[in-house]
Amino acid sequence: MMNTLSKARLPFWVKLLYGSGDWGIASVGIMRSIFYAIYLTDVVGLEPRLASFGAIVGIIWDAINDPLIGTFSDRLNTRWGRRRPFLLWFSIPFAISFVILWSAPKWDNQIALLIYVTLSFMLADTLQTLISVPYLSLTPELTPDYDERTTLTSFRSFFQLVGSLSVVIAAPAIVDLVIESGGSQQQGFMIVGAIFGSIGAVPLLLIGLFLRESSRSGEIVSIPFRETLRLAWENVPFRYAVGIHMLNWSAVDMVAVSFPYFLLYWVAQGDLLAKIRLFGIEFAYESAFFGILMCVCILFIPFWLWLARKRNKREAYILGMVFWIIVQLMIFTIQPGQTGYLLATAALAGIGVSAAYTLPDAMFADVIEWDELRTRRRQEGIYYGVRAFIRKMTGALVVFITLQALGWSGYLAPTENAVQFVQSDSALQMIRLLVSPFGALMLCGTIIFAWLFPLSREKHARIQKLLEQRRARLAE
Repeated sequence: MMNTLSKARLPFWVKLLYGSGDWGIASVGIMRSIFYAIYLTDVVGLEPRLASFGAIVGIIWDAINDPLIGTFSDRLNTRWGRRRPFLLWFSIPFAISFVILWSAPKWDNQIALLIYVTLSFMLADTLQTLISVPYLSLTPELTPDYDERTTLTSFRSFFQLVGSLSVVIAAPAIVDLVIESGGSQQQGFMIVGAIFGSIGAVPLLLIGLFLRESSRSGEIVSIPFRETLRLAWENVPFRYAVGIHMLNWSAVDMVAVSFPYFLLYWVAQGDLLAKIRLFGIEFAYESAFFGILMCVCILFIPFWLWLARKRNKREAYILGMVFWIIVQLMIFTIQPGQTGYLLATAALAGIGVSAAYTLPDAMFADVIEWDELRTRRRQEGIYYGVRAFIRKMTGALVVFITLQALGWSGYLAPTENAVQFVQSDSALQMIRLLVSPFGALMLCGTIIFAWLFPLSREKHARIQKLLEQRRARLAE
């Protein structure tokens, strides 16, 4: 077990175990990002503009629970530490809530359905917060080293992408298998939720059992919640990190939420059971596109890690976003039936998306020491609470904007048991705008924030040196 913070390299097993924790969080996140909007409109049968209000309630709930849980984890003081109890107590409920998320009843009343899906979303979101905020808060506690944090984040990114890859390939296949066996589409989603929720809970429990966070006496100071938020906002690098995270994940979520509509109604021309043959195997359009994208993401993690070490995190991230913007604009040129071009674009997009998954969290971890130098406190929980809030807020906002835009453009849900359904020209044009130019615009914003982000390797090293000198004086 790790009992103390050390500047030495972390053992491989620690990186592996810690990184594996993101499997469950990523599985929940990617399935919700890609399939939840189309689940609400095409399976539950909610009108798109009405369904979008469930996301808005989620944003308000996020605004309450994420920073609060982050602050609570900072102030919690048990013999197991500040973060581990959350992982030990809430991993299994977290898995169960993921099944409930896909369990909307077959009611005719739209308002009753909206209330049900909103409450199930709030339950799943709360339990995800209780797991993800303490888990992410461990990143700066496991190592103070600038480059080791990038490596640690890369392990997380690997499992994040592998978990996401498993979901995008397996989820449509499992749902189709359930339907072919006489079950409903919703039963298929619930089975997928049960499978990936259960698998994802295991490494989170193991982290709670075997990884020990650092413990520094005299650093946990109770201050009012509003004062904590004010001090966090005075952290200048944190402001830029917030901007990067908000726009970065908005772009990622815009692709995830909009692309199922784009693939089915634009590229496949309304063939809801369309397949793409790869290596002699037939895949659903979503599985083929996102599967290739995620595979390339995983393959390019070592490249972004190498570039961040060779230069620095900020420059590597900017390069990745420039490349992704070019690919985003290429997506708008894809025409119906162009599956080869579609899959080639998916592979190219994976290069940029890999940087979006890997580097922002590595940059975010460095703001903790800036805050400690100013305030003489370690308060990772509040920062990662705000980070979790931003991540989920962007997802909810993207779902809200997408569903509102589809509703106003004339989008119609396919009739029950339909295998062919054509959308109006205005709905198709809106879908194309959502998957391409809107995302590219957000990525331009990430470049601006990353360019202004003030913590280079050299500045972070100076901050660490000053902190070590202060700790040495206190020890004397």
